[in-house]
Amino acid sequence: MTDSPFGSLNSKWPIGRLVAGFLLFSVAYALINQLPLTQSILYRAAAFDYTNAGLAALSFSIQALLLFTGTLWLSKRWFVAMLFLVALSAGINMIYGQIVGDTLDLQKTGWLLTEARQAGDAAGEFAVPLALAIAKLLVAIALLIGTRGLLHRPARQGIGGRISGKGSTIAIMALLAAPSLLWPWLNLHPLGAERNIYSYTTAIFSADPPPQRSAVSAIPSPDAAVRKIIWLVDESASYAAFDQIIAPQLSDHAPIDFGEAASMGHCSTPSNVALRSGVSVRSIDSSTDLRRTASIWGYAAKAGYITTMIDGQVSGPPQNLLLPPEKALIDRYESAADGMKTDLKIARALNADLKTDGKQFVYAILRGVHFQYHDHYPKGALPEGSSTQAQYDKAIAYSKTGFFDALLDGVDRSKVAIFYTSDHGQNIKDGVTPHCSGAPVKAEFSVPLVAFLPPDVQKDYQTAPGGRSHSQLFPTTLTLMGYDTAYASKRYDNILTAPTARYVWFGRGVVPVKDGGTIDVKSGEQFPGQ
Repeated sequence: MTDSPFGSLNSKWPIGRLVAGFLLFSVAYALINQLPLTQSILYRAAAFDYTNAGLAALSFSIQALLLFTGTLWLSKRWFVAMLFLVALSAGINMIYGQIVGDTLDLQKTGWLLTEARQAGDAAGEFAVPLALAIAKLLVAIALLIGTRGLLHRPARQGIGGRISGKGSTIAIMALLAAPSLLWPWLNLHPLGAERNIYSYTTAIFSADPPPQRSAVSAIPSPDAAVRKIIWLVDESASYAAFDQIIAPQLSDHAPIDFGEAASMGHCSTPSNVALRSGVSVRSIDSSTDLRRTASIWGYAAKAGYITTMIDGQVSGPPQNLLLPPEKALIDRYESAADGMKTDLKIARALNADLKTDGKQFVYAILRGVHFQYHDHYPKGALPEGSSTQAQYDKAIAYSKTGFFDALLDGVDRSKVAIFYTSDHGQNIKDGVTPHCSGAPVKAEFSVPLVAFLPPDVQKDYQTAPGGRSHSQLFPTTLTLMGYDTAYASKRYDNILTAPTARYVWFGRGVVPVKDGGTIDVKSGEQFPGQ
């Protein structure tokens, strides 16, 4: 009778045990890498991209074989350590994929780190997909343990007995870690979900420090008529909600309503980064680094404006990739989160600023109505079990009731310009991600864009037909600060007297992770998400 690496063939069920163990491992690996396997192999093959589908299959096969080897031959202590590392990386991937419906990459991991403070809200809002992801992870871990239970002893008694010991353990662990180190260096992909988090976080934390912002070369007019300029960036206020709930409150204040505008991102971070940085819509491409632009702060300072940023969503460090070189350009930064009435408190504080002398530019991020929506209005305001739409509408109404009246009370509008918009829209449907989804739809980009301008300025901004975009807010503001209109329009986008020259929108990878890297950006003639 011949010998088998898994024991002699006359031992009890050696072949059956081998087949069962291999099947258990295969199912476990497929669960862990469900989305990456589907997107990188099945989708590519369906698109007749057999070369890349084959390379991806080879990459996964090598990584799976190494994990299979560790499962069989590592000692119990090292197997537990390996299992913990696999579960941590796979868990993050599976939770992200279950909620967003997309795979993680280097840029998305960077975005995920910036949004870590929203983890509690996300866990509450997406309890069902979160539970499903954790259940899949636990099943996968149980299957890996089952694989080891079936095959570890036969493997160690066969050829495994000849490679046991401390040296062999080191060699196996080195092989297990090899793809995490070699794949990025060799520009191979994809990395398996059981290991990619470690490569991505290492790349992020070892990246070059953020670059300094460029200096402003343009020369503004010293006698700009507008002395106070405020950007109000709400949270998750869709154009539909604004039109139905907020707009009726503004009739006494005679704003210019530019209608449904396009956000430059369907997530908070890319939208805010793009707003602050300014976007050259005619020349933007994947090599653009928005960390290096002059930024609104640089332009405001050169025009003699004191700069202020108020963030009504945080009580600690800045969010939305407000990196140190940019934060250093802001004269006053204020974390202003203070409960459900934060926005009304911000309105009252801004009202006081608007009545002071001097030139001032303020970027105010409002608390708004980030999920979960029922956290943004008092308990009992709606019956238990109310629909998602009803909760969202109630949150919007509660958030903005009295806001604009408090903001504009007693203000001399002759030298004041205020713009109101939202960071992104909301797709209010049960069972879908409301914003920042893996396949964004129009509703996620659909935002209001309203201006309160001095009467002698406002007459020039009466709405002309055509779609507006977030990208127009930057050049319009430069014009109001005294910069040449032709310069601002050519360098960035048309000012708001005309439609946008081109729609531009960013994914989670709004800035490169390292110098020379690429970003996630799209542009076109159509409203994004269509």
